[in-house]
Amino acid sequence: MKDMDQKLTFDEWDELNFPRPEVQDFDRVVERAISRRGFLGGTLAFGSGAAVMGTAFLKGSTALADAHAGSRFPFTPVAAQTDNTVHVPDGYTWDVLVRWGDPLFSEAAGDWSSETGGTVEMSDKVFGENTDGMEIFNVGGTELLVVNSEYTNNDINVPELAAGVVGEDLEGIPQSADHVLKLQNLQGVTVMEIAQDSAGAWSVVVDSPYNRRITHNTPMQIDGPAAGHPLLQTAADPTGTMSLGTFNNCGSGRTPWGTYLTCEENFNGYFGATGELPADEVIAAGYQRYGINETGFDYNYHSFDPRFDVTVNPNEPHRAGYIVEIDPSDPSSTPIKRTALGRFKHENAASVVAANGQVVVYMGDDERGEFMYKWVSSGTYTPGGDTATLLTEGQLYTAVFHDDMTGEWVALTPEATGMDEAMIAIFTRTAASAVGATTMDRPEWIAVNPTAVEAYCCLTNNSRRGVTNDDGSIRTNAGGDAMSVNAPNPRETNNYGQIVRWRPHQDDHTATTFDWDLYVMAGNPDVGEGAYAGSANVNPGNMFNSPDGMQIDTAGIIWIQTDGDDSNEGEYAGMGNNQMLAGDPVSGEIQRFLTGPSGSEVTGLTWSSDRRTMFVGIQHPGGDWPDGNGATPRSSIIYVTRDDGGLVG
Repeated sequence: MKDMDQKLTFDEWDELNFPRPEVQDFDRVVERAISRRGFLGGTLAFGSGAAVMGTAFLKGSTALADAHAGSRFPFTPVAAQTDNTVHVPDGYTWDVLVRWGDPLFSEAAGDWSSETGGTVEMSDKVFGENTDGMEIFNVGGTELLVVNSEYTNNDINVPELAAGVVGEDLEGIPQSADHVLKLQNLQGVTVMEIAQDSAGAWSVVVDSPYNRRITHNTPMQIDGPAAGHPLLQTAADPTGTMSLGTFNNCGSGRTPWGTYLTCEENFNGYFGATGELPADEVIAAGYQRYGINETGFDYNYHSFDPRFDVTVNPNEPHRAGYIVEIDPSDPSSTPIKRTALGRFKHENAASVVAANGQVVVYMGDDERGEFMYKWVSSGTYTPGGDTATLLTEGQLYTAVFHDDMTGEWVALTPEATGMDEAMIAIFTRTAASAVGATTMDRPEWIAVNPTAVEAYCCLTNNSRRGVTNDDGSIRTNAGGDAMSVNAPNPRETNNYGQIVRWRPHQDDHTATTFDWDLYVMAGNPDVGEGAYAGSANVNPGNMFNSPDGMQIDTAGIIWIQTDGDDSNEGEYAGMGNNQMLAGDPVSGEIQRFLTGPSGSEVTGLTWSSDRRTMFVGIQHPGGDWPDGNGATPRSSIIYVTRDDGGLVG
């Protein structure tokens, strides 16, 4: 997730509109542990009681130095960059696959221009804006790329709303139903066929029968414990089982049976009120916890589409914030909102089949001080078997981390939370607070290692961690859970982020207990001191901040994408633009593979079925990338290949 191209970031907007309480329940969080696990020379030193994690876990600076000579990375690292293009290692080549506004259907050919940002009539027939999570599916030999479009940059999507064209108070704020419809169409999900020609170039297959746009107005089925609940019922859908649209689609995932999981993150910002906010106590408390107010993120949908006006439709926000399952092989299929997996600001969904056949899905809630979750299906997966209930019947858990390097997954049951199953699905954050989940530093992408029974989560940053209010109390999340320094989040005012790793006990992803450590703590060894210099595997040649996206390839290499401060100044000096790095989970070595253009986030990663092409998302680039010559910057997907035709991950 990246900052909006508006006045405030998502986090700043939440802080301004929903100031956190000054009274905390300190019993709900892990005790401050930094005194027991100090930092020595930039290396996290685990106490003598720490669990022994095995050879796949980070061993310290000596092992890192020894491993470098025998690196598993088949490339020479690239240096940090601050320019307005993409850099990859020698022996690799990149090119653009598709840009925002490129046609999926021939009727939209030539529709996009810098002057118009494309027409509203064609806005659901082109590749969407601000690419994020994506996955490749091979259907009968055809390569289908499914891509999220997270949000819009209103002033370039609708140029008549740009600075200098409208007054400052109206800049970027839709002023008509057509403006709103265009923005709704440019977000959501794109399904498109792609193909490689004999020269190795990839392109979109225009007019493919698989090509499809799923937008803020596409019909969705609501499934699971929240389906039909009174809080999901509206005048347009009194059954509470069908809704329109999927929103703020950030990270992604795939199921073992070949469907796409798109994740609704900052959905709260699309809603507003033309009158009073709902007075109902349950609804009002939910609005407070999930960040819904009168104005939203200035999308101004509510002024022109009553579905987003909570004065008129107070239940509509309860129908967003879920994981949505899409079948890319069937263009006529209806996407399904899987409410059993919880409602929060979903970053991505990392699925794995446990040894006994049960399906496990790991998820993070991307807001400061929120939680990590795990879903375990009741049934088991059999290739070719019935999968209808695997994301509906099962148990949702939340994570508790202890400072002895162990942790547990606590089941969100009616007995544990005091809430029924439907309310747990609708107000999942409240349920997790009730069982004492560990507050985390913005848990974003989670990745499961296919070569070892372990998983990783990017904790991107948390500038409020350990910060005190005027009365000396610790800042909290939206539920009043204190964001004290704790074991997996050991730094106050954490602007760099870290990656936590856990290994389920008994090598079983369904286990409710685990051991954990920190694979890396991002930092700046040139200007940072102690913990802020980063862990031992961070050095002046690979330093970065705000790990966000993450995938692990078939060889077990961790690909880390960043969404951080690219000012290259102060505490970020020497880090350059946002980037993608490769990490070795065995040695701990990390090397920079790719840098994005200035102003961009590097986000979304997948591979062609033969693993010889890597697809990477470049979101909200600055300048005039990728077209140059003063053109409007356009979020795009690039592809990377090896010049010798070898595997790329």
